[in-house]
Amino acid sequence: MGGRREVYDSAQAAGACGGVAAWRWAAGSGLVPAADAGPWQWSRAVVEAVDPEAVRAALRGPIGAGAAADRLTEALGVPLPPMRPRVTASAIGHLVRAGLLVYLGGETEFPDVYPEQVAALARRRDLPALLDQYVPLGPDQAATRLGVRRTDWDWVVRLGYVAPVGSAEVDYGRAHGGVTTVPLYSARDIALLDVTRPSVDWRAVRETRPGRRSLLAGLTPVTPDTDRVLLAGVGRIASAGRSVGVGRAAVVNWRRQHPDFPAPTGGTDVHPEFDRADVVAWLLAHDKIIIPAGAGAASLLVRGSGGASGRFRLDAPWLGLADDIEGTDRLSGWVADDADADALAALAAGYVGATLTRLTAPGAGSLAVLGDVRVTDRFRSGSGGLRITLEWPARLRGTASPTGGGVVRHGVPQTRTGEDCVCARHGCGGLDPVLWCDEHGGEAPPVLEWHTGGGLRCGQLAPGTAASA
Repeated sequence: MGGRREVYDSAQAAGACGGVAAWRWAAGSGLVPAADAGPWQWSRAVVEAVDPEAVRAALRGPIGAGAAADRLTEALGVPLPPMRPRVTASAIGHLVRAGLLVYLGGETEFPDVYPEQVAALARRRDLPALLDQYVPLGPDQAATRLGVRRTDWDWVVRLGYVAPVGSAEVDYGRAHGGVTTVPLYSARDIALLDVTRPSVDWRAVRETRPGRRSLLAGLTPVTPDTDRVLLAGVGRIASAGRSVGVGRAAVVNWRRQHPDFPAPTGGTDVHPEFDRADVVAWLLAHDKIIIPAGAGAASLLVRGSGGASGRFRLDAPWLGLADDIEGTDRLSGWVADDADADALAALAAGYVGATLTRLTAPGAGSLAVLGDVRVTDRFRSGSGGLRITLEWPARLRGTASPTGGGVVRHGVPQTRTGEDCVCARHGCGGLDPVLWCDEHGGEAPPVLEWHTGGGLRCGQLAPGTAASA
């Protein structure tokens, strides 16, 4: 004669609250006590103490992995930022296994999840970092994450820069080869390539046009036994990971101060060699480098010759400033869509080009350019992104006024400044004319960052110390 059940699994306990999905959500969200009789097993006392109405009210129905993936993709931005692949249904399975979502049923690889928990995850500011940490990527997604063509990604793998961390079986159908095993790669390893391989010109790789030979094809492959760096190489990795200069001497000090610094795996006592993977792991653990959060963005306020204006954003910008007054400055970056590219090109299409009222880009102060800004190139990558390039004569570039009133005026007087001059002065000999100065008034021309005469660039001009034009 059997007695009452004393231990319940999730399926057996589900009857108390209206379904397996409801019970799993209640258990995963803490609405019911943790399993007290074994893994995913509860005692009769716990099951009987549960309020079925509260559990049913808390869960209004799960959603599939595909719908959850679409919601997380939307949270990354519309359109998707550069170097961000779409979130796939299989990613939801990885997020469940990481404990970020609760499994409510369905296939373990493509689980059903709670929509409100997905919404909460989508609102997290560190969502991109969480995806990088817990969701591996297939080859096509990996190429998108690195911002290169698929053929370039294949070279990254051949060179030994990354190795698979797992695999997945994908059914392409009988007409397309059936079930295929696809390698999976760590998104964190991919994000770190700009840091761990500083000798590679990744910007040039990303800008290689379709049909061109990969710039990576001429490099020498590495193996775990040969992938080593000298002390100076450790410094270059640290410099790339923090955007600050780290020399060999600093690395020597780290080695003295930290007993856990990686031991040499080759070289000599004078020139020791270290395993690159060990060095990267140590630098990450000691906060000497950080995982790149993603591409930065440049903000442009543009005014056309006809008076029309617009605000634009260029993702993953590259700003090249000439060192000579006769040179040309260049700015390139990815635009959100073709309409933005068309609008920017239209503003710059006049006879005198466009004016950049204000340009802010990572690593540079606010700049302004008085006319003759041109769109010189539009390039579509193999992954579909559109990159646009702007150019202008370096002599027209200046420092944007901190008050937004145009370009900083910076003149060099042709005669010695008198005692009655009330203009703001610079150590370089230049000054910012003010209207109430009896000697200079507002007559000194705005020569921007370049001094008149020899075309010397002034390195002492600061936006916060100058008057605006």
